[in-house]
Amino acid sequence: MIVRKSKSELEAMREGGRITAACLQLLSESVRAGVTTKELDSMAEDFIRSNDGKPEFKGYPGAPGAPDFPGSICASPNAMIVHGIPGSYRLKDGDVISLDVGVRYEGFVTDSATTVAVGEIPPDAEGLLETTRQCLMAAAEQVKVGKRLGDIGHAIQNLAESRGYGVVRDLVSHGVGRKMHEDPQIPNYGRPGTGPRLQPGMTFAIEPMITLGDYDIRMSEWDGWSIYTADNSLAAHYEHTVAVTENGPWILTKP
Repeated sequence: MIVRKSKSELEAMREGGRITAACLQLLSESVRAGVTTKELDSMAEDFIRSNDGKPEFKGYPGAPGAPDFPGSICASPNAMIVHGIPGSYRLKDGDVISLDVGVRYEGFVTDSATTVAVGEIPPDAEGLLETTRQCLMAAAEQVKVGKRLGDIGHAIQNLAESRGYGVVRDLVSHGVGRKMHEDPQIPNYGRPGTGPRLQPGMTFAIEPMITLGDYDIRMSEWDGWSIYTADNSLAAHYEHTVAVTENGPWILTKP
C-alpha cells in the first residue's frame, strides 16, 4: 500500500529534507584527494546530529547473514554503484564518488544522493554524471497528480539509453516516509502510462543509477553491502525525495 502523507507530515519531511540537503552540500564541498570515506562519514554524522536529526542508515538491518550497516552515509567510489561502507578508502584525483544520505527527523525519513568528481575526470565520466543528474530531474518532473508510476522509470530509461548509457535494473527507486523503504518499488525503467496513478501526499525517493557499461551488478564478497557494476564500468547515482502535490512535484531534499 502506498502511504499518503498529510500537509503537516510533508512539512516535517521538508524540514528533514533541508538537513539532508545541507549535509550533502557539506560533503560535496569536502570531497578532495586524500580524504577518506570514513572522514566524510564522521563529518556527516556530526552534522546530522547537531541539527536534531538521526542518521537513518546507521544500524540499518542487512540481508540475512550480513551485518547491520555501520556507517551514517553510503560512500561508493567509481564502479561501486551504491551501499559503500565508509572506511579507509582515500579519494584520489580522477575518482567519482556517490554520496548517499538518509536523515530521520520528527519521525520521517528523507533520502538523497549525489555523485561528485574528485579533481579532473575524463569527458566520458563528466557526461555520465551530467546525464544521471538530468535523469533524476526528468523523473522528478513526472511526480504529478494523474501520472503513473511507469512514467517515472520511463523518463529515466528513455534519457539514459538514448545517450548510450546502462540503466541498473536490479536496484530501484522506492517510497519513503515513516520508513526508509516503503511501497512502492519503482524500477528505473518501464513503460509510460502503466502502474498505479499518482495521488497527492505520495512521497518517493527517486534514484537513477546509471553506468558507462552494462546494467548487470555484482555484490561484494566481503562486506554483504557494497554493490558494483558486473563489468567494472563507472557508475553514477543521484537521488531526491519528491512529494506529489496538487501544485506539482515538491522536491523535499532540494537545497
